[in-house]
Amino acid sequence: MLSMRALECLVTVVDQGSLTKAAAVLHMSQPALSHQVAAIERELGTPVIERLARGIRPTAAGLAAVAEARVALAAADRAVLAGRRVAAGAGGRIKIACAETMTAWVLVPVLRSWRRRFPDVELDLKEYTSADRMLEVLQAGGADVLVGPRPTRTDEHAEVLGQEEIVVVASAEHRFRGLHAVALAELSAEPLVHYDPGNGFGVWVDQFAARRGVVLPQPVLRTGSPRTAAQLAAAGMGVTIAPFSALAPRPDGTIRPLDPPELRDVIVIVAAPHDDLLRRFVSDLRRRGLPDARAARPARPAPLRRAV
Repeated sequence: MLSMRALECLVTVVDQGSLTKAAAVLHMSQPALSHQVAAIERELGTPVIERLARGIRPTAAGLAAVAEARVALAAADRAVLAGRRVAAGAGGRIKIACAETMTAWVLVPVLRSWRRRFPDVELDLKEYTSADRMLEVLQAGGADVLVGPRPTRTDEHAEVLGQEEIVVVASAEHRFRGLHAVALAELSAEPLVHYDPGNGFGVWVDQFAARRGVVLPQPVLRTGSPRTAAQLAAAGMGVTIAPFSALAPRPDGTIRPLDPPELRDVIVIVAAPHDDLLRRFVSDLRRRGLPDARAARPARPAPLRRAV
């Protein structure tokens, strides 16, 4: 296989019509240039130039090889320019895998900024309801960047963008409105809006309840989306547990933190950490940070004072 340097030497020798002149243009010694030409001739199995008293003359094989060498060198130049354009944000494509609750909450401001600043960069967004599924897609080459909760198991380098709170959602008139926070055990006697078995957050809720030793009631409704669960609970269909990122748009209901509070990491994983375009995108995510990610705490009632 001929190197790009060998092809450049061949083209320059033919263009200059002289080994001496070509060596000067290429900033190399004439013996080194002659060695490159000899290597080309061995690869092709035929001479590419005839040495004359003054200069050289390309053979028919040499002229054919030079024509294709010009195409290859031009393609190499285009490859370099394309790589530099992408690194500078003037082109390229970023495939983003995002947890469906976090698209509006985390990504939209960054995506909007990139469309304005880097209009030639194609942004390909796919939403998922399972962090483990997103990781599988990333590892299979179907995504360049993962944004979401931490997968169950990963050997990939995950950068933590921040944390979001896990909250309880109920209707505006629900008894939870009078509580500062809701213990998980309080949900045992409530109609529960839960999640489809394949939903990643639903799996997390079941495991979380098991760790706390709480048996959740049979659900009255199931859904594949924490955003939908929050809206259903706020509408009085039951109560639910949801990540804070699912509260966009914020439902008109009672939103309370768990007691004790429960936070989960929001992470980003990059398939190619040294890719300049991806590093710039992640840098913008990091710089923006997470919006408010904790439920507002209602004021605790002041303790009653005894009359003196």
